[in-house]
Amino acid sequence: MSEEQDYGGRRARRGRGEHGGSGARRSQRSQKFSTAPLPYIQRGIPTFDVLSEEGMEILENNAETIMEEVGIAIKDDPEIIAMWKEAGAEVGKDGETLHVPRGLARELLKTAPNHFMQHARNPDRNVKIGDGATVFAPVYGPPFIRNMDEGRRYATIEDFKNFVKLAYMTPAMHHSGGTVCEPVDVPVNKRHLDMIYAHLRYSDKPFMGSVTAPERAQDTVDMARIALGADVVENNCCIINLINANSPMTFDGTMLGAMKVYAAAGQACVVSPFILAGAMSPVTVAGTVAQLFAEALVGMATTQLIRKGAPVVFGTFGSSISMQSGAPTFGTPEPDLVLFASAQLARRIGVPFRSGGSLCGSKIPDAQAAYESAQTIKSTLMGGVNFVLHAAGWLEGGLASGYEKFVMDADQIGMMQVLAGGVDLSENGQAMDAIREVGPGAHFLGCAHTQANFENAFYRSTIADNNSFEQWESEGSKDAMVRANKLWKDMLAEYEAPAIDPGVDEALNEFIAKKKDSMPDAFT
Repeated sequence: MSEEQDYGGRRARRGRGEHGGSGARRSQRSQKFSTAPLPYIQRGIPTFDVLSEEGMEILENNAETIMEEVGIAIKDDPEIIAMWKEAGAEVGKDGETLHVPRGLARELLKTAPNHFMQHARNPDRNVKIGDGATVFAPVYGPPFIRNMDEGRRYATIEDFKNFVKLAYMTPAMHHSGGTVCEPVDVPVNKRHLDMIYAHLRYSDKPFMGSVTAPERAQDTVDMARIALGADVVENNCCIINLINANSPMTFDGTMLGAMKVYAAAGQACVVSPFILAGAMSPVTVAGTVAQLFAEALVGMATTQLIRKGAPVVFGTFGSSISMQSGAPTFGTPEPDLVLFASAQLARRIGVPFRSGGSLCGSKIPDAQAAYESAQTIKSTLMGGVNFVLHAAGWLEGGLASGYEKFVMDADQIGMMQVLAGGVDLSENGQAMDAIREVGPGAHFLGCAHTQANFENAFYRSTIADNNSFEQWESEGSKDAMVRANKLWKDMLAEYEAPAIDPGVDEALNEFIAKKKDSMPDAFT
């Protein structure tokens, strides 16, 4: 099971995996709310570490034991098996279980960069992955959408475009993401073309590639070459993609096929074990971390066997399950500990780290959704996650992308951006002139420092109502969901697409048309 599939096998969803110039700036001045993009986060606060040096050594040793003694299965890919055998691994009698000698995966990973830039169609939107940076990307993978007007329904390509546009207009969303929802009204074998085009046309932020088949990964690379330039893609990371391990301790041929395409092209792979602890890993934090670390090490090292120096990210998606129902749970303390420990191990081996998001099990954006999402996004930031998938829009354990939830979460990640900046110790930040001016017993509202800083002094929520009860009541007693409903509609109403070279757009559409004409529609 992976992030490309529904929990509990309810429905397989295989598959998946930029702000403009002067025109965009002109439109921002006339809007009711700011859509001016924020740069990726360069954190000014320390990470929260939960493991001692001894603790990291224990978990790393256990991961090495898993790789050597238990093994990692490589399904349906004799080419990858052959690469590992040549590198020094042994293969079990079944012909697919790798037994990796101690230290070999770590040695192979020495060629992986500890950080890299992902280039966007608009160079001003390039992001750094790793080295103290944090990049927020939207929800990924749900087959359903939910909004206050329609409730829950299957997602369409129009929903997909809408979420790309909302991500484009969200200041603290640094990335366009990947499968922001699964457009089930488009044939399975062709929808990746429409999805990649949406990222390239309706945004100019960096994006994620399709991983549902090697040929779809290749289509992603080819479309990036058209949009960004073949030389740019050849010499830079322009695509990041999600390669899930099929936990426990297995990689399947589909994921490995996509990995080979992207790594060979020098594009970034996020190698992410997808864990529901208690079902797909042990029920303990230490056992889960050791297993997912072993899985990730083999996957990440594989990228270096394909192409030395290919950018790679250590990813985790760790959740617990209800031991009564078997359903995934979110916002609980154990997954936070898995995140913190895994982040430390990523820094220890010198690769970027992906995890976290605004995760919840709630079906609607209610108090449960808020509490659970707040728990996970704060831990995400404090743990030092570099690439944050599911930063906004996640509902129902990942089965639904929520319109109202998206803009609520976007408000929260804006707050995380401020928190990550740390304490301003500049002369203005110290505010000694204000303290001298006001003195004992007065107030600071009218002093020169307050007047000079009031517009940007504190984070202004796009969702919260901080007015008096009487004013709130006179304006219709609107709750947060109602306010969020209006906000996303206003954002889409004011959306303006970033500029694109007409010749590039024409070439992309010609490529898509030719590809679609080459195969019949398939919905399975």
